Amino acid sequence: MPRPLWAGAISFGLVTIPVKIVSATEDHDVHFHRVHLTDMGRVRTRKVCELDGEVVSQDEIGKGYEIAKDETVPVTDEELEQMPLPTAKAIEIAAFVDADTIDPVRISDSYYLAADGQVAAKPYTLLRKALERSSKVAVAKFAWHGRERLGLLRIREGAIVLHSMKWPDEVRNPQELAPREVEVGEEEIEQALQLAERMTIEDLTGFHDEYREALEDIIAAKAEGKPLPAPAEDGKQDKGEVVDLMAALNASVKAAKESRGDGEDATVHEMRTSKKAARKAPAKKAAGSKKTAKKAAAKKRSAS
Repeated sequence: MPRPLWAGAISFGLVTIPVKIVSATEDHDVHFHRVHLTDMGRVRTRKVCELDGEVVSQDEIGKGYEIAKDETVPVTDEELEQMPLPTAKAIEIAAFVDADTIDPVRISDSYYLAADGQVAAKPYTLLRKALERSSKVAVAKFAWHGRERLGLLRIREGAIVLHSMKWPDEVRNPQELAPREVEVGEEEIEQALQLAERMTIEDLTGFHDEYREALEDIIAAKAEGKPLPAPAEDGKQDKGEVVDLMAALNASVKAAKESRGDGEDATVHEMRTSKKAARKAPAKKAAGSKKTAKKAAAKKRSAS
C-alpha cells in the first residue's frame, strides 16, 4: 500500500470510521532537473532571507501572514492544529446528494480511504453499502494542509474514494466566455450527434500519454547518441480558415465509419453557400480527414 498521507476518521452521524488517506493516482510524468548548461551541474533553489541575505535551513522556516505592509504575524503549525474545528481530524459527512448534481468542474484531487485497523472494517463496510444501494454520494468537510476543504465520497470497486472539491465561490462564472449566438442548422446537429455515436467507446483503458512516450524516446536517443526521432507533421487547421461545417462533419462521420470497418456511405447534404463565404478561399481540410473529404466531394460530383 502507498504511504498514507493523512490519518483520521469519517464522521457519519454517530458512526466513526478510522481511515487513512492514500493517493488514488500516480505521477508518471517525466521530471527534469534545472542544470547549468556549461557543465550540466544541478541548479537548486536556495532559501534566502531577504532581510539579511543569509541562507536559512528548513527548521528555521515558518509561516507568516502579512496583515499590513512590513507587518507580518507568525502562525505556528501547533496553532493551526489546535484550531477549534470539528473537521480537524475528521471527514465529517454533512449531506447526501444525487451524483449527477455535482458539477465536474468542482472536483479536484482524488484519494482512496483505507480502513484503519480491524475496528474500522464493519462501519467502513456499512457506509460503502449504504452509498452503493442509495446511488448517492456523500458531501463532507475536512481540514487538510492548513485549510478546510469540501469533499465528495463515492464508491469505486469496493473502496471509498474521497474527491477534494472546490467551494462554490471558487468556481468562476463561464458566461462571459461564451461565444455570441449563431445559427446552427438541424442537419448540422444531427450530423454532430451521428459523429458522437460513431466515436462512442465503452471505457478509456485504451488511452495513453503519447507526449510522455515521445519525450522518453528523445531522452533515450540523446542518452545513446542516436539521431532524434523525426518531428510529427502539424495537421492543425489555420485559425483564420473558413470551414464548411457540414462538409467537415460528413467527412468526419465517414472517417469514423471507415476506422471501424463500417462500409456504409456517409450522407452528404447540400449546403447553400453564402455570398460572403463564396468570395473567400476554399477551406483546407485537417490532415487526418483530407482523404475522406476528397472521397465525399467526388461522390457529391458524381451524384449531381
